[in-house]
Amino acid sequence: MRVRKFSGKTAGEALRKVKEALGADALILSNRPVAGGVEITALASDDAAVLSQPVQAEEPQIDRAEMAEIIDEIRTMRSMLEEQLAGFAWGDMERRDPVKVSAMRKVLGAGFSPRLSRQMMDKMPPLKSEREALEWIKTALVRNLAVANPEADIVDRGGVFALVGPTGVGKTTTTAKLAARCVVRHGAGKLALVTTDSYRIGAYEQLRIYGRILGVPVHAVKDAAELNLILHELKDKHLVLIDTIGMSQKDQKVIDQVAMLSGCEADVERVLLLNATSSGETLDDVVRAYRGSGLGGCILTKVDEAIGMGSALDVVMRNKLVLHFIANGQRVPEDLHAANSKYLIDRAFRGVKEDSPHALKDVEYPLMMTGGFEA
Repeated sequence: MRVRKFSGKTAGEALRKVKEALGADALILSNRPVAGGVEITALASDDAAVLSQPVQAEEPQIDRAEMAEIIDEIRTMRSMLEEQLAGFAWGDMERRDPVKVSAMRKVLGAGFSPRLSRQMMDKMPPLKSEREALEWIKTALVRNLAVANPEADIVDRGGVFALVGPTGVGKTTTTAKLAARCVVRHGAGKLALVTTDSYRIGAYEQLRIYGRILGVPVHAVKDAAELNLILHELKDKHLVLIDTIGMSQKDQKVIDQVAMLSGCEADVERVLLLNATSSGETLDDVVRAYRGSGLGGCILTKVDEAIGMGSALDVVMRNKLVLHFIANGQRVPEDLHAANSKYLIDRAFRGVKEDSPHALKDVEYPLMMTGGFEA
């Protein structure tokens, strides 16, 4: 069984080649325009008949290599049929509701995932113009982006917070920014800094320098026992910030870190730092690794380095995380801002560049919106 492709300057020429090679009863699987003409994918009628016939017990067994070849060809056929059906569905949607389709192109172009885009398309009411559709989308996204109450943020609410996340996401700098806010609002005596990053001397020294500038001592701990002991000693502090060691989400030690923080005698709320420049798939993987119990929300970092915000905001929404702050630079404490859902959604759509090499072409939207691709 073999799927074959034939091309010609016209559809008639390509069909003639199919009949000459496979016979008049050949099964046409797909046809599409290509550079210089038309391409047709076809299967001989005998091969097509084999797929529909039940396997007889007395027939000789197929060896592993033949079976693998058959499976690959079936997958190829399925992929081509899905592509063809996706094109039909998208074309029908464009004819029935061109406003919705046009708006959805903007959503995908802003970096939001096909899954979220499809869900929004299903819920969108009939609208008269692309502008109205885009406003409806933005309003829906703002409503679904959960942000912390700026009048009762981490600093004012108080408690014990551990900043967690992969290496290089900006945990130590963000810890210093939050610490500076606390000192300004409540005084140095109300704050304590703790670090569990005993592996990197530079990380501890950096936090110790910030602590000395703020007039706040930094406590270094190596394990769960030391952490429990120091948190007990600091129980009267308004705010305790724990700067943790950065680890790849693939590192098995992440599980141990989550367990240590979740198992503390004190109530430790973990805040996950997400790099706004990372891909959506990477951020989803980070959330899966660091979630556990007691994850109290997230902070988006490196926002100033991100070309688009759609992917990061998509991950926050789909994982139902509360967004506390956005960090957009290295200055302490200036480059830390309370999350504003309307501003962030507007910014996500301002980052769309249609001439980008990463932008989708018209022929690629059908696969994205009908499930051919998943993000």
